[in-house]
Amino acid sequence: MRAACEVAEVLQHLGSGMEGMGLDTHQLRTLRAIEYCRTPALGGHVDVCEDCAVIKISYNSCRNRHCPKCQGHKREEWIQKRTADLLPVPYFHVVFTLPDTIHALALHKPSVVYDALFKAAWQTIHQFASGKGMQGGMIAVLHTWGQSLTLHPHLHCIVPGAGVNANGLLKTITPNGKYLFPAKAMSKVYRAKYVALLRQNGITDRILIEKLFAKDWVVYAKRPFGGPGQVIEYLGRYTHKIAISNHRLLNVDDTHTTFNYKDYKDKGCTKTLSLSNGEFVRRFAQHILPLRFVRIRHYGILSSTWKRTKFVELRKRLKIPVIKIDMKTKLHCCPSCKTGKLVTIMFFGTRGPPESYKADEKRNAC
Repeated sequence: MRAACEVAEVLQHLGSGMEGMGLDTHQLRTLRAIEYCRTPALGGHVDVCEDCAVIKISYNSCRNRHCPKCQGHKREEWIQKRTADLLPVPYFHVVFTLPDTIHALALHKPSVVYDALFKAAWQTIHQFASGKGMQGGMIAVLHTWGQSLTLHPHLHCIVPGAGVNANGLLKTITPNGKYLFPAKAMSKVYRAKYVALLRQNGITDRILIEKLFAKDWVVYAKRPFGGPGQVIEYLGRYTHKIAISNHRLLNVDDTHTTFNYKDYKDKGCTKTLSLSNGEFVRRFAQHILPLRFVRIRHYGILSSTWKRTKFVELRKRLKIPVIKIDMKTKLHCCPSCKTGKLVTIMFFGTRGPPESYKADEKRNAC
């Protein structure tokens, strides 16, 4: 169902006002892409259904990873690919967070702060798995936001409750598979490794380092998933999520944007927040990741290197059938007959499609 309001509307109300907000060129280009997504500004294409011959005119999407309207099919395609990588072991949801002490540095040097977050998290998992004589694995997804669009950098990770030993055999981390590693011990190791990585990157501010060590860092390991279906459901929920979806917006006018959010300090109650359009865009823009920064990363036995070589051998040894992935999305399904496939017959620019096709589409709608 289409959302009542869109982030693009907020950007349209601000217009050229975004130029004076102190945003960098990459942030501005990203916001403009979101504003123009699926509008005549990006041109479009004309499709026809192979079965019912219905004509459909569509404007091009921006395909930006921060756009609320462009993540659905990417999420589905990614999930289908990951389905083939599942092992018959318990999986855990582990969350690594950064204290608010680091927020100012995150705004100033996001690549350094977020890259260190990935590395410290994996080094922590790797150290604890190695302590049990195993090579572990992890899929990590970076989120930088809280519910009210404030800065809250954290990693959502899927960690298999098993690893591969020196003999190439898959072994569970604990006999009953009900827990991963001690959370408090992981938190201390994670904090030490993160600070060490900051120092390696030239961040040697003594006051900042002391504040970071004074904080109790949080690593939260949830109970294992109930099965492969829950793992896939989790992947779909987190992998291509953005700072705020269009469906959370309640109202957008010339001056303010109102949206709902969950207040986790108040038992997760749903509340509403109204911000000036400028403040809304400022908060949204701080979650635009640096150019070419990778926000989904795979490690250990779940890395691409393992999947190309040792993972294939492991699946054969465990007699896990190979899952053939049929990459299907709803993008090319006819919205009229629901069964036919849409085929593009022409592209058009900002001037729009020919009038004859507009007339054909209008007749089909009737």
